[in-house]
Amino acid sequence: MPRMVHCMKLGAELEGLDRAPIPGELGKKVFENISKQAWKMFEDHFKMVMNEYRLNLMDPRTDEIFKQQVTEFLFSGSARTPEGFTEQK
Repeated sequence: MPRMVHCMKLGAELEGLDRAPIPGELGKKVFENISKQAWKMFEDHFKMVMNEYRLNLMDPRTDEIFKQQVTEFLFSGSARTPEGFTEQK
């Protein structure tokens, strides 16, 4: 039986993650409050951010941007697409 959480992003009782997706307190908060569906949405969002800003995963500054994006996208609802972004069809 899947673990259920009240997803803060989607506002519904949904299947939770199997484990914390990232280490530390932020990872624990995500694990306890975010559904698999919302985490997938975040992964898609962050891929777009990485590509638009050409982020280097080896750069420690990218870790800070990632954490900021996790917080903004999943918990505060203030994440935005990069300026000038147009979705490819």
